[in-house]
Amino acid sequence: MDNYITKQGDTWDRIAYDALGSEYLLPLLLEVNKGHRQTVIFSGGIELNIPDIDTTTYTERPDWLGEVDEV
Repeated sequence: MDNYITKQGDTWDRIAYDALGSEYLLPLLLEVNKGHRQTVIFSGGIELNIPDIDTTTYTERPDWLGEVDEV
């Protein structure tokens, strides 16, 4: 597990995007940083845990969209 030191003004979605590559992975950050769940905008210098994840199981495209047919 890696660590992330917040910068003044960081938000959960920005941290998820910077550290994990997608703001949609924000729930994984919240799970390993339960003590900071109520924080909306971070002050600088707070150490957060960044979970080790297998990003190959996450896609940019929701499953419900299915395959796109060529026109």
